Amino acid sequence: MLRKDGQAGEDRRARVLGLLRENQQPQKAAGLAKLTGVSRQVIVQDIALLRARKEPIVATPGGYIYLAQPDLKGVRRVIMSRHVPEETEEELNTLVDYGVTVLDVGVEHSVYGRIFRPLGLRTRKDVRGFIKRIFETDATLLSSLTNGVHLHTIEGPDEETLDLACAELARRGFLL
Repeated sequence: MLRKDGQAGEDRRARVLGLLRENQQPQKAAGLAKLTGVSRQVIVQDIALLRARKEPIVATPGGYIYLAQPDLKGVRRVIMSRHVPEETEEELNTLVDYGVTVLDVGVEHSVYGRIFRPLGLRTRKDVRGFIKRIFETDATLLSSLTNGVHLHTIEGPDEETLDLACAELARRGFLL
């Protein structure tokens, strides 16, 4: 029996959602497209529909990730940092080396207000991928809008871990 196209789309979106939930690493739209037998653009549209349904899917430089409900043991903190673009990798590696996830980056712009973008960086590999994408696309860091001043939402297993990571950032002259 043939199914209506709408049902096939719902089944595919359920599969995409399952794939994102099962994988902790970011999943690229092209990879999800290959697994589901559709185009990359169809996956992008599916993700938009899933996000409209309030599924916690975030687009990161490395692909889509499903942000499961936060671990009740984990803690989050917003920090303010400042550095030159060449120090970005050092700042991010410092955080992930302490077991801290860099959830996002943001700025408080005098004209545009708050601008935040998800990052989802958990490992040095994630950081390398982010830096590589910046250079390959000749993109400008968000912090260039505010003379290097920017915010990060960070998450760690406990307050002590966040305190240690922040102390190291301060020691290196990044934390404001």
